Amino acid sequence: MVAHGDNAEENWLRRFAAAPEAKARLVCLPHAGGSAPFYFPVAKALAPDVEVLAVQYPGRQDRRHEPFLTSIDAMADRVGDLLRKNTGRPLALFGHSMGAMVAYETARRLERAGVKIAALFVSGRRAPSRVRDESVHTRTDDGVIAELRRLSGTEADLLGDDEVVRMILPVVRNDYRAVETYRYTPGDPLAAPIVAFTGSDDPMATVDEVASWADHTAGGFELIELSGGHFFLTRHQGVILRRLADELGGVRV
Repeated sequence: MVAHGDNAEENWLRRFAAAPEAKARLVCLPHAGGSAPFYFPVAKALAPDVEVLAVQYPGRQDRRHEPFLTSIDAMADRVGDLLRKNTGRPLALFGHSMGAMVAYETARRLERAGVKIAALFVSGRRAPSRVRDESVHTRTDDGVIAELRRLSGTEADLLGDDEVVRMILPVVRNDYRAVETYRYTPGDPLAAPIVAFTGSDDPMATVDEVASWADHTAGGFELIELSGGHFFLTRHQGVILRRLADELGGVRV
């Protein structure tokens, strides 16, 4: 794993498995309230053919004393700045839920800067142009916890622990604010292909809303519908890993 220090890249981009001879680099962006270790299984599964870097946003875990970034654009600006120094390997992005929006906006910034993106993988998120009026971030603490339970993104026993709840609520509320206040700015479609994964019963994104990602790329689009709700990807990890490996040239999954 990358050492944690004052270096910005080391703080933001975590490496859980060595892959010095990797054919490609995959940068993974967590969901609202999530953190880099969520992608530990992805890094282990795809190494050594694909180098996986997981983004650790400020304000959580070992970065808990750093101020939050309060918008999707601010997160994408920071990640994009770091990835402009890409090693020359084919670069792909994967994001789930909030992470899908950060990944998309990061890809837009990188392409505008002349960086080629091999593929954008989005999961559990409707297309940027499909807007809902949502305000979870304005709810009481109990209201935010109720939303977490609805999405089954956090184990129920953890939500029953007052200390844990106090620790995660500021992060979750900040991230929901970033997602719910984000508005898509029309522009050129990505040159990179988009592969979108969706749960058939995801309350956060209908299949039709996810299919609209096709409007945001000129490089080809694939929609993969899997059974389950918002966190369908934990149930279908093997399927998703194989698709990532196929796209990025890995052979070990």
